[in-house]
Amino acid sequence: MTKRVLVVEDNELNLKLFCDLLRVHGFVTEPVRDGREAVARARAFAPDLIITDIQLPHMTGLELIGRLKLDAKLRHIPIMAVTAYVGREDEERIRAAGANAYVTKPISVVRFVGEVRALLPRQADESADAALAG
Repeated sequence: MTKRVLVVEDNELNLKLFCDLLRVHGFVTEPVRDGREAVARARAFAPDLIITDIQLPHMTGLELIGRLKLDAKLRHIPIMAVTAYVGREDEERIRAAGANAYVTKPISVVRFVGEVRALLPRQADESADAALAG
């Protein structure tokens, strides 16, 4: 079964990059440009993973993570934070808010995909099986 990823990012280039990378690796993506819409879109899309920027307009990624974790339908979904914040204390703060993974910008494509696969290990197995079969 194809895994679904909700991507919350206000920067158009980053949003396109993340969605394109995910699609190339066999994921279905749902782009969201505004954190204020993310909880409702997550409820409607039912993602297997949520990727969010931390620096969003109108609400921070930390606030979004908090809202996602308070929602009974969404709290079990792993969250990967993507941010320009690179300090050790930033990573601790983001993980304490509820993020399961943390990737810094500018992203390393290998690290980005590796973190996604670590959060969704069955997707990696299915992609490997498909590559072997093809």
